[in-house]
Amino acid sequence: MSRFGFSGGGEHAAWLDRVIEPIIDPDRPIIDAHHHLWMRDGSPYLFPELLEDLETGHNVVATVFAECHSMYRSRGPEAMRPVGETEFVAGVAAMSDSGQFGRTRACAAMFGAVDLGLGAAAEPVLAAHVAASGGRFRGIRASTCWHADQKMHRVVSDEGVLVRDASREVFSVLERVRLVLDVWVYHTQLREVMTLADALPDLSIVLDHFGTPILGGPYRGQRDAVFAAWNADICELAKRPNVTIKLGALPIRTADSTADRNLPPTSAEVEAAWRPWFDAAVAAFGCNRAMFESNFPVHKNWCGYSVHWNACKRLSAGFSEYDKDALFRGTAQRVYQINLD
Repeated sequence: MSRFGFSGGGEHAAWLDRVIEPIIDPDRPIIDAHHHLWMRDGSPYLFPELLEDLETGHNVVATVFAECHSMYRSRGPEAMRPVGETEFVAGVAAMSDSGQFGRTRACAAMFGAVDLGLGAAAEPVLAAHVAASGGRFRGIRASTCWHADQKMHRVVSDEGVLVRDASREVFSVLERVRLVLDVWVYHTQLREVMTLADALPDLSIVLDHFGTPILGGPYRGQRDAVFAAWNADICELAKRPNVTIKLGALPIRTADSTADRNLPPTSAEVEAAWRPWFDAAVAAFGCNRAMFESNFPVHKNWCGYSVHWNACKRLSAGFSEYDKDALFRGTAQRVYQINLD
Protein backbone atom coordinates (compact mmCIF):
# COMPACT_ATOMS: atom_id res chain seq x y z
CA MET A 1 0.00 0.00 0.00
CA SER A 2 1.27 3.46 -0.89
CA ARG A 3 1.49 6.26 1.64
CA PHE A 4 -1.59 7.80 0.04
CA GLY A 5 -3.75 4.81 0.93
CA PHE A 6 -3.85 3.29 -2.56
CA SER A 7 -3.12 -0.40 -2.84
CA GLY A 8 -1.84 -2.21 -5.90
CA GLY A 9 -2.09 -5.91 -6.44
CA GLY A 10 -2.88 -8.64 -8.88
CA GLU A 11 -0.83 -11.39 -10.42
CA HIS A 12 1.02 -9.07 -12.79
CA ALA A 13 2.07 -6.72 -10.00
CA ALA A 14 3.29 -9.70 -7.99
CA TRP A 15 5.29 -10.87 -11.02
CA LEU A 16 6.93 -7.45 -11.45
CA ASP A 17 7.78 -7.42 -7.74
CA ARG A 18 9.94 -10.50 -8.25
CA VAL A 19 12.70 -8.17 -9.48
CA ILE A 20 13.51 -5.37 -7.04
CA GLU A 21 16.68 -3.38 -7.66
CA PRO A 22 18.50 -0.63 -5.76
CA ILE A 23 17.80 2.74 -7.37
CA ILE A 24 20.68 3.99 -9.48
CA ASP A 25 21.54 7.70 -9.10
CA PRO A 26 18.39 8.33 -7.02
CA ASP A 27 18.70 12.12 -6.86
CA ARG A 28 18.78 12.71 -10.62
CA PRO A 29 15.79 14.89 -11.70
CA ILE A 30 13.62 13.13 -14.27
CA ILE A 31 10.77 14.37 -16.43
CA ASP A 32 8.82 11.35 -17.66
CA ALA A 33 8.17 12.66 -21.16
CA HIS A 34 5.46 10.20 -22.17
CA HIS A 35 2.90 8.27 -20.13
CA HIS A 36 -0.82 7.58 -20.32
CA LEU A 37 -3.78 7.50 -17.96
CA TRP A 38 -6.75 5.33 -18.83
CA MET A 39 -9.38 2.75 -18.01
CA ARG A 40 -8.95 -0.14 -20.44
CA ASP A 41 -10.84 -3.44 -20.30
CA GLY A 42 -11.70 -2.81 -16.68
CA SER A 43 -8.03 -2.29 -15.74
CA PRO A 44 -7.23 1.22 -14.54
CA TYR A 45 -4.06 3.17 -14.88
CA LEU A 46 -5.24 6.40 -13.36
CA PHE A 47 -3.77 8.82 -10.82
CA PRO A 48 -3.53 6.25 -7.99
CA GLU A 49 -1.68 3.76 -10.19
CA LEU A 50 0.65 6.45 -11.54
CA LEU A 51 1.41 7.56 -7.99
CA GLU A 52 2.36 4.03 -7.00
CA ASP A 53 4.93 3.96 -9.79
CA LEU A 54 6.21 7.44 -8.99
CA GLU A 55 6.84 6.28 -5.41
CA THR A 56 9.22 3.49 -6.40
CA GLY A 57 12.36 5.52 -5.75
CA HIS A 58 13.43 7.67 -8.71
CA ASN A 59 13.32 11.47 -8.52
CA VAL A 60 10.60 12.10 -11.09
CA VAL A 61 9.95 15.83 -10.80
CA ALA A 62 7.29 16.10 -13.52
CA THR A 63 5.44 14.06 -16.12
CA VAL A 64 3.98 14.63 -19.57
CA PHE A 65 0.62 13.05 -20.39
CA ALA A 66 0.39 11.53 -23.87
CA GLU A 67 -2.95 11.32 -25.65
CA CYS A 68 -4.47 7.85 -25.66
CA HIS A 69 -8.17 8.32 -26.49
CA SER A 70 -8.93 8.50 -22.79
CA MET A 71 -12.14 9.97 -21.33
CA TYR A 72 -13.40 11.53 -24.54
CA ARG A 73 -16.75 13.28 -24.23
CA SER A 74 -19.66 10.96 -24.93
CA ARG A 75 -21.88 13.70 -26.35
CA GLY A 76 -21.68 16.99 -28.19
CA PRO A 77 -20.02 17.78 -31.53
CA GLU A 78 -17.82 14.91 -32.71
CA ALA A 79 -14.85 17.16 -33.39
CA MET A 80 -14.88 18.44 -29.79
CA ARG A 81 -15.08 15.06 -28.08
CA PRO A 82 -11.27 14.68 -27.67
CA VAL A 83 -11.35 17.79 -25.45
CA GLY A 84 -12.80 15.54 -22.75
CA GLU A 85 -9.38 13.94 -22.41
CA THR A 86 -7.81 17.33 -21.75
CA GLU A 87 -10.48 18.15 -19.15
CA PHE A 88 -9.77 14.84 -17.41
CA VAL A 89 -6.00 15.34 -17.40
CA ALA A 90 -6.32 18.92 -16.16
CA GLY A 91 -8.23 17.58 -13.16
CA VAL A 92 -5.48 15.09 -12.37
CA ALA A 93 -2.85 17.80 -12.75
CA ALA A 94 -4.79 20.11 -10.43
CA MET A 95 -4.87 17.38 -7.79
CA SER A 96 -1.13 16.90 -8.17
CA ASP A 97 -0.48 20.65 -7.98
CA SER A 98 -2.20 20.74 -4.58
CA GLY A 99 0.93 19.19 -3.10
CA GLN A 100 -1.06 16.56 -1.23
CA PHE A 101 0.12 13.71 -3.46
CA GLY A 102 3.87 14.06 -3.35
CA ARG A 103 6.48 16.27 -4.93
CA THR A 104 6.07 15.15 -8.56
CA ARG A 105 4.15 17.53 -10.82
CA ALA A 106 2.06 14.90 -12.55
CA CYS A 107 0.75 15.90 -15.97
CA ALA A 108 2.59 19.22 -15.81
CA ALA A 109 2.26 19.23 -19.60
CA MET A 110 0.08 17.24 -21.94
CA PHE A 111 -0.72 16.68 -25.58
CA GLY A 112 -4.05 15.62 -26.98
CA ALA A 113 -5.79 14.79 -30.24
CA VAL A 114 -7.72 16.34 -33.09
CA ASP A 115 -9.27 14.75 -36.14
CA LEU A 116 -6.64 15.28 -38.85
CA GLY A 117 -9.40 15.28 -41.45
CA LEU A 118 -10.63 18.63 -40.15
CA GLY A 119 -7.85 20.52 -41.85
CA ALA A 120 -7.80 24.22 -40.96
CA ALA A 121 -11.15 23.75 -39.17
CA ALA A 122 -9.17 22.10 -36.35
CA GLU A 123 -8.19 25.51 -34.96
CA PRO A 124 -11.29 25.91 -32.72
CA VAL A 125 -10.67 22.41 -31.34
CA LEU A 126 -7.10 23.32 -30.49
CA ALA A 127 -8.33 26.50 -28.80
CA ALA A 128 -10.78 24.43 -26.74
CA HIS A 129 -7.95 22.12 -25.65
CA VAL A 130 -5.85 25.09 -24.58
CA ALA A 131 -8.74 26.61 -22.63
CA ALA A 132 -9.60 23.32 -20.90
CA SER A 133 -6.04 22.48 -19.90
CA GLY A 134 -5.34 25.16 -17.32
CA GLY A 135 -2.25 26.20 -19.22
CA ARG A 136 -0.87 22.68 -19.66
CA PHE A 137 -1.77 21.87 -23.28
CA ARG A 138 1.30 21.70 -25.50
CA GLY A 139 0.10 20.13 -28.73
CA ILE A 140 -1.26 16.99 -30.33
CA ARG A 141 -0.12 13.54 -31.35
CA ALA A 142 -0.57 12.19 -34.86
CA SER A 143 -0.73 8.41 -34.43
CA THR A 144 -0.53 7.25 -38.04
CA CYS A 145 1.12 3.82 -37.84
CA TRP A 146 0.31 1.87 -40.99
CA HIS A 147 1.92 -1.00 -42.87
CA ALA A 148 1.01 -2.82 -46.05
CA ASP A 149 1.06 -6.19 -44.27
CA GLN A 150 -2.51 -6.69 -43.09
CA LYS A 151 -1.34 -8.63 -40.05
CA MET A 152 0.36 -5.53 -38.67
CA HIS A 153 -1.51 -3.33 -36.23
CA ARG A 154 -2.80 -0.30 -38.14
CA VAL A 155 -3.67 2.79 -36.16
CA VAL A 156 -5.09 4.38 -39.32
CA SER A 157 -6.89 2.65 -42.16
CA ASP A 158 -4.83 4.05 -45.04
CA GLU A 159 -1.23 4.90 -45.81
CA GLY A 160 0.10 8.41 -46.09
CA VAL A 161 -2.22 10.05 -43.55
CA LEU A 162 0.63 12.08 -42.08
CA VAL A 163 1.35 13.83 -45.38
CA ARG A 164 -2.18 14.40 -46.66
CA ASP A 165 -3.31 17.94 -47.44
CA ALA A 166 -5.87 18.05 -44.61
CA SER A 167 -3.27 16.86 -42.09
CA ARG A 168 -0.82 19.46 -43.37
CA GLU A 169 -3.43 22.16 -42.74
CA VAL A 170 -3.80 20.99 -39.12
CA PHE A 171 -0.05 20.99 -38.65
CA SER A 172 0.23 24.44 -40.20
CA VAL A 173 -2.08 25.72 -37.49
CA LEU A 174 0.13 24.08 -34.87
CA GLU A 175 3.17 25.76 -36.39
CA ARG A 176 1.49 29.16 -36.40
CA VAL A 177 0.28 29.01 -32.79
CA ARG A 178 3.56 27.43 -31.56
CA LEU A 179 2.19 24.07 -30.45
CA VAL A 180 4.09 20.79 -30.68
CA LEU A 181 3.38 17.77 -32.88
CA ASP A 182 4.18 14.32 -31.49
CA VAL A 183 4.30 11.66 -34.21
CA TRP A 184 3.90 7.92 -33.82
CA VAL A 185 4.84 6.00 -36.96
CA TYR A 186 6.59 2.75 -37.85
CA HIS A 187 10.21 2.85 -39.01
CA THR A 188 8.98 2.21 -42.55
CA GLN A 189 7.23 5.62 -42.46
CA LEU A 190 10.13 7.78 -41.31
CA ARG A 191 10.43 9.44 -44.72
CA GLU A 192 6.93 10.82 -44.24
CA VAL A 193 8.22 12.57 -41.11
CA MET A 194 11.11 14.00 -43.15
CA THR A 195 8.67 15.32 -45.75
CA LEU A 196 6.61 16.99 -43.04
CA ALA A 197 9.63 18.47 -41.27
CA ASP A 198 10.86 19.96 -44.55
CA ALA A 199 7.45 21.43 -45.38
CA LEU A 200 6.96 23.03 -41.94
CA PRO A 201 10.46 23.91 -40.68
CA ASP A 202 9.15 26.00 -37.77
CA LEU A 203 6.95 23.19 -36.44
CA SER A 204 8.40 21.40 -33.41
CA ILE A 205 8.06 17.67 -34.16
CA VAL A 206 8.70 14.93 -31.60
CA LEU A 207 9.25 11.40 -32.91
CA ASP A 208 7.85 8.90 -30.41
CA HIS A 209 9.27 5.52 -29.38
CA PHE A 210 12.59 5.58 -31.30
CA GLY A 211 10.53 5.67 -34.51
CA THR A 212 9.04 2.24 -33.66
CA PRO A 213 11.27 -0.23 -35.50
CA ILE A 214 9.17 -3.29 -36.45
CA LEU A 215 10.88 -6.40 -35.10
CA GLY A 216 8.01 -8.85 -35.45
CA GLY A 217 5.43 -9.70 -38.08
CA PRO A 218 6.90 -9.48 -41.60
CA TYR A 219 10.30 -8.51 -40.12
CA ARG A 220 10.65 -11.36 -37.63
CA GLY A 221 14.19 -12.70 -37.70
CA GLN A 222 15.46 -9.67 -39.65
CA ARG A 223 16.72 -7.57 -36.76
CA ASP A 224 20.00 -6.60 -38.45
CA ALA A 225 18.26 -5.54 -41.67
CA VAL A 226 15.65 -3.55 -39.76
CA PHE A 227 18.36 -1.84 -37.73
CA ALA A 228 20.28 -0.87 -40.86
CA ALA A 229 17.19 0.58 -42.57
CA TRP A 230 16.02 2.33 -39.40
CA ASN A 231 19.45 3.77 -38.68
CA ALA A 232 19.84 5.17 -42.19
CA ASP A 233 16.51 6.98 -41.97
CA ILE A 234 17.11 8.14 -38.39
CA CYS A 235 20.40 9.73 -39.45
CA GLU A 236 18.67 11.45 -42.35
CA LEU A 237 15.74 12.61 -40.20
CA ALA A 238 18.09 14.03 -37.58
CA LYS A 239 19.35 16.53 -40.17
CA ARG A 240 16.04 18.35 -39.65
CA PRO A 241 16.67 20.63 -36.63
CA ASN A 242 12.95 20.90 -35.82
CA VAL A 243 12.74 17.20 -34.92
CA THR A 244 13.50 15.64 -31.52
CA ILE A 245 13.26 11.99 -30.54
CA LYS A 246 11.81 10.07 -27.59
CA LEU A 247 13.81 7.13 -26.32
CA GLY A 248 11.63 4.33 -25.05
CA ALA A 249 9.03 1.66 -25.84
CA LEU A 250 11.35 -0.82 -27.54
CA PRO A 251 11.14 -4.58 -26.94
CA ILE A 252 13.03 -5.27 -23.73
CA ARG A 253 14.47 -8.71 -24.39
CA THR A 254 16.46 -9.86 -27.40
CA ALA A 255 15.44 -13.05 -29.14
CA ASP A 256 18.67 -14.76 -28.07
CA SER A 257 18.31 -13.82 -24.39
CA THR A 258 18.97 -16.74 -22.06
CA ALA A 259 17.27 -15.09 -19.09
CA ASP A 260 14.62 -16.90 -17.08
CA ARG A 261 11.36 -15.90 -18.78
CA ASN A 262 9.48 -16.65 -15.58
CA LEU A 263 11.06 -13.53 -14.11
CA PRO A 264 10.57 -9.95 -15.30
CA PRO A 265 13.65 -8.43 -16.94
CA THR A 266 16.34 -6.66 -14.99
CA SER A 267 17.56 -3.21 -15.94
CA ALA A 268 20.75 -4.82 -17.28
CA GLU A 269 18.64 -6.90 -19.70
CA VAL A 270 16.73 -3.84 -20.87
CA GLU A 271 19.99 -1.98 -21.36
CA ALA A 272 21.40 -4.81 -23.47
CA ALA A 273 18.30 -4.97 -25.67
CA TRP A 274 18.19 -1.21 -26.20
CA ARG A 275 21.91 -0.43 -26.43
CA PRO A 276 22.43 -0.40 -30.23
CA TRP A 277 19.25 1.60 -30.86
CA PHE A 278 20.03 4.07 -28.09
CA ASP A 279 23.62 4.62 -29.19
CA ALA A 280 22.56 5.17 -32.79
CA ALA A 281 19.71 7.55 -31.93
CA VAL A 282 21.84 9.69 -29.64
CA ALA A 283 24.70 9.74 -32.16
CA ALA A 284 22.24 11.07 -34.75
CA PHE A 285 20.22 13.54 -32.69
CA GLY A 286 22.49 14.45 -29.79
CA CYS A 287 21.32 14.62 -26.19
CA ASN A 288 19.81 18.10 -26.56
CA ARG A 289 17.31 16.70 -29.06
CA ALA A 290 16.53 13.44 -27.27
CA MET A 291 14.52 12.58 -24.16
CA PHE A 292 13.73 9.46 -22.19
CA GLU A 293 10.12 8.30 -21.86
CA SER A 294 8.45 5.53 -19.85
CA ASN A 295 5.43 4.86 -22.08
CA PHE A 296 3.65 3.50 -19.00
CA PRO A 297 1.38 1.66 -18.53
CA VAL A 298 2.02 0.07 -21.94
CA HIS A 299 5.60 -0.75 -21.02
CA LYS A 300 4.46 -2.00 -17.61
CA ASN A 301 3.37 -5.17 -19.37
CA TRP A 302 7.07 -6.10 -19.46
CA CYS A 303 8.94 -4.37 -16.62
CA GLY A 304 8.52 -2.23 -13.53
CA TYR A 305 8.84 1.54 -13.38
CA SER A 306 11.97 1.55 -11.22
CA VAL A 307 13.62 -1.05 -13.46
CA HIS A 308 12.82 1.04 -16.53
CA TRP A 309 14.52 4.15 -15.17
CA ASN A 310 17.48 2.12 -13.89
CA ALA A 311 17.89 0.85 -17.46
CA CYS A 312 17.89 4.41 -18.79
CA LYS A 313 20.55 5.33 -16.25
CA ARG A 314 22.65 2.35 -17.31
CA LEU A 315 22.34 3.39 -20.94
CA SER A 316 23.62 6.90 -20.19
CA ALA A 317 26.15 5.96 -17.50
CA GLY A 318 29.20 7.09 -19.48
CA PHE A 319 27.75 10.45 -20.48
CA SER A 320 28.67 13.86 -19.10
CA GLU A 321 26.49 15.42 -16.44
CA TYR A 322 25.28 17.95 -19.00
CA ASP A 323 24.17 15.25 -21.44
CA LYS A 324 22.52 13.14 -18.75
CA ASP A 325 20.52 16.12 -17.58
CA ALA A 326 19.37 16.81 -21.13
CA LEU A 327 18.19 13.24 -21.65
CA PHE A 328 16.39 12.91 -18.33
CA ARG A 329 15.06 16.45 -17.86
CA GLY A 330 16.31 19.29 -20.01
CA THR A 331 15.07 18.36 -23.49
CA ALA A 332 11.57 17.53 -22.27
CA GLN A 333 11.42 20.67 -20.15
CA ARG A 334 12.38 22.85 -23.13
CA VAL A 335 10.24 21.16 -25.78
CA TYR A 336 7.13 20.98 -23.61
CA GLN A 337 7.76 24.31 -21.83
CA ILE A 338 7.52 22.91 -18.31
CA ASN A 339 7.93 25.34 -15.42
CA LEU A 340 9.42 23.51 -12.44
CA ASP A 341 9.44 26.54 -10.10
